[in-house]
Amino acid sequence: MKKFFLWVLFICLLASAFGYILYRYNRMRAENQKYSAPTNINSIEIIDVNELESRAASVIPRGGFDYIAGGAETEQTLRRNISAFDEIDIVPRVLRGVDKPDLRTSVLGIDISLPVIIAPAAAHGLAHISAEAGTARAAAEVDTIMAISNYASSPLRDIAIAGGGAPQWFQLYLSKDDEFNREIVQQAEKLGMRAIVLTVDAPIGGNRFRDARNNFKFPLELPNVAKKSGDTKGQGISAIFAAAQNSFAFDTVQYVKSMTRLPIIVKGIQHPDDADVAIAAGADAIWVSNHGGRQLDGAPASIEVLPEIAARVNKRVPIIFDSGIRNGTHIFKAIAAGADVVAIGRPVIYALSLGGWMGVVSLFDYLKQDLSRVMTLAGAQTIQDIKNTQLRPKCMLVRCAEL
Repeated sequence: MKKFFLWVLFICLLASAFGYILYRYNRMRAENQKYSAPTNINSIEIIDVNELESRAASVIPRGGFDYIAGGAETEQTLRRNISAFDEIDIVPRVLRGVDKPDLRTSVLGIDISLPVIIAPAAAHGLAHISAEAGTARAAAEVDTIMAISNYASSPLRDIAIAGGGAPQWFQLYLSKDDEFNREIVQQAEKLGMRAIVLTVDAPIGGNRFRDARNNFKFPLELPNVAKKSGDTKGQGISAIFAAAQNSFAFDTVQYVKSMTRLPIIVKGIQHPDDADVAIAAGADAIWVSNHGGRQLDGAPASIEVLPEIAARVNKRVPIIFDSGIRNGTHIFKAIAAGADVVAIGRPVIYALSLGGWMGVVSLFDYLKQDLSRVMTLAGAQTIQDIKNTQLRPKCMLVRCAEL
């Protein structure tokens, strides 16, 4: 009997030891799988903005990087957003006395140091521990506007504080819950946001192959939508989108306007008729964008549809433009094609990952220098001069003559 109890004791001790080892293994595994965003704060050297993507890929964890960098399906539209700029030529002017071009401009009554603002993008915390607070500080430093995503990884209040009173816009993804919509719009207004960006091109999430292959789940909270989407940490984008409104019409713009005194910018316009509808519904500005190629793969590049939309709008409201901006030449072409200001998304997040707020400042310093160079070479002293610059599709030189 004594030997039997010794064996039972031995087995219990062995089981306890095994259980403890298993517990430690699972805990270590969980710790090793904890998302580790970069933490460094430093200026960065930039020769070509396109190179920031590969540099960021080396410091952002794989799932987070692919979520940021990826587009819908085979990413044809994502690539075309950038390559389409190569199909447009700037016709430069000379003998115009250009010297130290003036990059300053304004949009919706807000003066900014250059015609480039920060586009709304989800979860900056995937790229850097400072998250949107770091980006907001950089926007204030360079005197531009930051548009803040509904799906930010920092609370709106923290982002507003980090911005130190600099102009910010709030991007709204409508919820199916009217009370929640009014609550978050009113919060943005109380925090001093200067406009509401109503995004209408994302009734559902695009089919993003990279996220599916990685089985990507958000490794951090999205606090501004947690009230409706629940604990967003560990959820995929489709689950989070489930709480969002998925039907937009003329009265959607009117509905948002009824909530606030702030200007309403309708984001996601890709057709002239939709610009007309948005303006008729009360939009104070429109935002030409295909969501950076993250929604409908096979849609045209944003720069390809901009001239026709700008002609239809005919200066009735300001036009913001995004998708594919990577350098001063792109900025110049977009403004010459009809935009009032352009917005950049991915390059900002890449710069944030490489140097925190100082990295984003480095990016804007580069864009200022690059745009100034292009303006000088093209013969444009002011932003208005850019708008008066002639663009010529490359096909006019060769292929169109053959058609």
